[in-house]
Amino acid sequence: MLGDDRRSGIDPMFLQRVGLAFLLIALVLVFANMPAITGMQFPDPDDTLRLVQVRDLLAGQGWFDLHQYRIDAPHGGVPMHWSRLVDIPLALSILVLTPFLGAAGAETATLTLVPLVTLAIALLLVGRIAWRLLGEEATGFACLAMAMSVPVISQLRPMRIDHHGWQIVLALVAANGLVSRSPRTGGWVIGVALALWLSISIEGLPMAAAFMGVLALRWLRGHGEQAWLLHGMGALALSSVVLFLLTRGFSDLHMHCDAISPVHLALFGWGAVGVALLSAQRPRPLPFQVLWFGMVAAGGVAMILKAAPQCATGGGFAGLDPVVQRYWFQNVAEGLPIWRQSVETILAIMLPPMVGLYATLRLASESRAWLRQFWWDYALLLACAIAVAVLVSRAGAVAAALAAPPLGWQIATWYRSLRRVDRPGKRVAGLAALATVLVPALPFTLVTMAAPAKAAGEARPVSTCNISAAGPALRSFGRAEVLAPLDVSPRILYESDLTVFATAHHRANTAIRDTILLFMGSEAEAHSALVARGTQYVALCAGLNEPDFYARKAPNGLAADLVHGRVPTWLTPVELGGEADFHVWKVER
Repeated sequence: MLGDDRRSGIDPMFLQRVGLAFLLIALVLVFANMPAITGMQFPDPDDTLRLVQVRDLLAGQGWFDLHQYRIDAPHGGVPMHWSRLVDIPLALSILVLTPFLGAAGAETATLTLVPLVTLAIALLLVGRIAWRLLGEEATGFACLAMAMSVPVISQLRPMRIDHHGWQIVLALVAANGLVSRSPRTGGWVIGVALALWLSISIEGLPMAAAFMGVLALRWLRGHGEQAWLLHGMGALALSSVVLFLLTRGFSDLHMHCDAISPVHLALFGWGAVGVALLSAQRPRPLPFQVLWFGMVAAGGVAMILKAAPQCATGGGFAGLDPVVQRYWFQNVAEGLPIWRQSVETILAIMLPPMVGLYATLRLASESRAWLRQFWWDYALLLACAIAVAVLVSRAGAVAAALAAPPLGWQIATWYRSLRRVDRPGKRVAGLAALATVLVPALPFTLVTMAAPAKAAGEARPVSTCNISAAGPALRSFGRAEVLAPLDVSPRILYESDLTVFATAHHRANTAIRDTILLFMGSEAEAHSALVARGTQYVALCAGLNEPDFYARKAPNGLAADLVHGRVPTWLTPVELGGEADFHVWKVER
């Protein structure tokens, strides 16, 4: 039986185990990503644009000014919904390293170091839960389980500098708060972590509700547990106001569905006041407490529906143009539900958290006293994380990270059992099952690799588009505007002073629509629109998914003409001196 045996989370042996795991994982990641690091190849356009945003900040753009002025420049640029909090470690690292490595070297080092530091923090937080509650062996396996998780490690590898890694870290900080011996301390840790998470990305709102739901259950169980919710809600409300003032100021008080806005601050304040008023009531019969929580929750929902009814249905992507919804948003795989993913992706996202949930339920049934209730709380939290991942697949990283401690315990339990197996065949089968839990998509990958290769010509060759090689030519164009595919545009911004029509960021809703319609419309319509707007260049990377998608959907459109070599007479090729797959044409009047 497992009792309430929370040992210290700061122990030399603990730091040694997690440190060794981090060094091994970091070496593998750096080695595996070395071509991307040396070639400055970002894993996602969001990472490219994040560095562009940091460059703008270091060049003197205002702290509260989150516009990207080189996106849709004729209309004043695009106000990004990203948080400056993620820019801080990147900007500080570049500032500190530039005197020693130069500007380019400092950026390269930062793109490697900041994700690895984020990974180290995540491993410490996962290991801390396992170390305090599950033992030394489970700690090592928990770190291994997180490191082998594709959804997690894809967000914590070198060059991945966008906000998703910090979301994982803050989810784990909040989970560590649940382990605290002090309800006051634990509540504040949870509340501040959730406020930071929501300030970085409002996508954390469902999990913030889940954490507060767990604290509400602790309140209802009694036994002096009310302080968890009281301090958690208070910390969330107060920290959110402070963070809003520090990162947004008073420059933008509009209602946004994709970022924390004044109505959200009012919602958190409403919840904190409601909990405080209930705490002051004496006596507090259980039915009265449940009714009170229901009234507070209903009031919060009514507040959101009154202030921003569009957010109830569209979330952060409310108000997208139908063209943008159909041809862009519905094709962003990471934002789609799990049933819209490939088999190997479903396995990678769902299997480890589901096994982790099974392990958590086992821990709850085998534990006693405080620890029994803790694991039931953790099971509820993990189940909510899995449900969110089912609806939005990129949330699978948070589910996998939360699942790592109980999954590590389960793997350690299975491994101990396997060591007692005498028959080699059963032992090999057991080890294969363990490998499947750690790397769930591996069997599918092996089957795919063993399948007969496609006949020559059945698939397009992999694109060798290398925009960086054309950087010197692009920089010679000055601040002219270029029409380019959405996913290519951030790299053009990174390599040059050009402005672009749009990037794949939903606040550029109108510009995204115009980009799609131009590439899918006829070349005559595109020429007329580009001349009227004053756009000087058109760019295209052959062999990439986006222009191929436009060409398939509109075989007679501009993108189809360019992909298949039918260049209109009003486009004059520009010599770039780079890779053949990247083309730029000058728009002739």
